[in-house]
Amino acid sequence: MKEAAAHEQFIRSFFHEYDCPILSDEHGRLVIQLTDKMDEALMNRPFYWHYIKKMGRQGDPMSLTLITNPDLSEEKGEYIHSGSPRLRQLYRFLQDNCRFTKLYEAVTITDQQSPLVPWLVTNLRISYFGKQKKDELLSIGLNLIHGTLVPSFMERIENYPLETTISDFTFPMTPLIRIPSGYQRIVSYVHNHIESQDRSWASQAMEALHEEKQLLSAFFKEENEEDRKLLEQELEALKGRFIPKVTVDVINGGLFYFSQPTTNQIII
Repeated sequence: MKEAAAHEQFIRSFFHEYDCPILSDEHGRLVIQLTDKMDEALMNRPFYWHYIKKMGRQGDPMSLTLITNPDLSEEKGEYIHSGSPRLRQLYRFLQDNCRFTKLYEAVTITDQQSPLVPWLVTNLRISYFGKQKKDELLSIGLNLIHGTLVPSFMERIENYPLETTISDFTFPMTPLIRIPSGYQRIVSYVHNHIESQDRSWASQAMEALHEEKQLLSAFFKEENEEDRKLLEQELEALKGRFIPKVTVDVINGGLFYFSQPTTNQIII
């Protein structure tokens, strides 16, 4: 259920960012009304939108029903889970369109200049490949003044308004930790996180590989050169499917600036 909750939060944040209203949000079932732009980007209707634009008519964007609750996976809609096509499509969209951003907390201050604290934010996807594939989302924020690292960062800041322009009577503090150095700290955190995970999935993958190799060897008699070559090809394909590996992809990130009171709340 923790994984489902992470997917659900990601979906909410994604469509909120692109001004797509969530019409219904109940028990892990979300109905989202797409805008023209997002329908064109996500729904694979190029001929429809070409026609609409050519005719100068108003488009009729579709709605999406996304289900993150495994108990509702048989209901009408798209079941979202690690590796599901729609989820990976949303990741790709972010990677193609908004890899890096700079945002400022919207604050109202009228009497004095107030500093905004810089945070380096990185959202990542860790993919575990073995007998089965599993994706894990991490959102990490690093305070560039004193180095505090905060996991689940996007969840902690979801209720704070952010803007692309800085509020009046505020100024961004100059980072004491350089961005490359800060990013390496995040990389080290991710590496330690992966090392701390239960590795039974990798052992299961190697067991499955051994079983598949035995079955394959029993099937091929290797009576001629052609059979031997085919067996080698099949064995290589098995290794590609079952040998455990872990990949890390940066979805997006940026510099976020928060007031000192907000920074204190984030760290707690």
